[in-house]
Amino acid sequence: MSTYKQIAGTDIEVLSSDPANPVEGQVWYNSTSNTVKAVFNNPGSWSTGGDLNTGRSTLGGAGTQTSALAFGGFIPPYSALTESYNGTSWTEVNDLNTARNRLAGDGADNTSALAIGGNAPPSSALTESWNGTSWTEVNDLNTARFGLASSGIQTAALGFGGRDPVSFPTGTTATESWDGTSWTELNDLNTVRYDLTGSGTQTAALAFGGRSPATGATESWNGTSWTEVNDLNTARNELAGAGDIAASLAFGGEPPPTGATESWNGTSWTEVNDLNTARYGLAGDGTQTAALAFGGASSLTATEEWNVGPQTITFSDS
Repeated sequence: MSTYKQIAGTDIEVLSSDPANPVEGQVWYNSTSNTVKAVFNNPGSWSTGGDLNTGRSTLGGAGTQTSALAFGGFIPPYSALTESYNGTSWTEVNDLNTARNRLAGDGADNTSALAIGGNAPPSSALTESWNGTSWTEVNDLNTARFGLASSGIQTAALGFGGRDPVSFPTGTTATESWDGTSWTELNDLNTVRYDLTGSGTQTAALAFGGRSPATGATESWNGTSWTEVNDLNTARNELAGAGDIAASLAFGGEPPPTGATESWNGTSWTEVNDLNTARYGLAGDGTQTAALAFGGASSLTATEEWNVGPQTITFSDS
């Protein structure tokens, strides 16, 4: 059988520009940039993205790694600021109508999102819809609350958990479904909690983590009811999440502030590479293989990007 050495030889290929579709294990010298490069399979790691213009914690987020929205949050005491991410940098856009923190958010990208609930104060039932330019108030949640989680998109979302005046000081199990016009109460979570996070869609979601006290509890939603599944390895609250019911990512949280990141395969959580900066009260969006983490205490402006798969590295720049 032929070996790689026999087929490709041992010399490094010299190219004037990077190849369009390099394969894993390929090494080349770029004569234009005077760099040696290679492609390897990245099992998952966080890298630095563009900072938020205004640092804050307990904010809402929506979208993808390359098209995201950050809104609200804690800039003592409450913020309505909204910023849009293009995969490289954040740009300030029009504010929420109502300043608030500890809210939830959903949306497909930075042109279409929902801002749900929050602490205004007091607990808020407000829902606002983003059309790519401005926010519009739409119908309220049935249960006012903050520290809730959500999943879905602008026209089909799920809101669950949180803390409301009735459930104080613990939390609520209330779950509501958004059809693009109004909220409908559905079957409750099994575990009372707030400051949790979620991932997925309106009909297939995950709820994980949270407070009352700090928990690793994970529940799966099938469109009708919640089922308890395997817990996070690290119990925590004020964490963020990304992905869907079969493939999710959980990252950050406290106590104490952590960068712990875990990957969900549809059955169980596995610890993977940590955030570069431990933090809680952050926001997140994207997928299990391409996620975005932004804001949070104690790194209020920091944005990090999670990537899995082929990655080009540079060995030298001399």
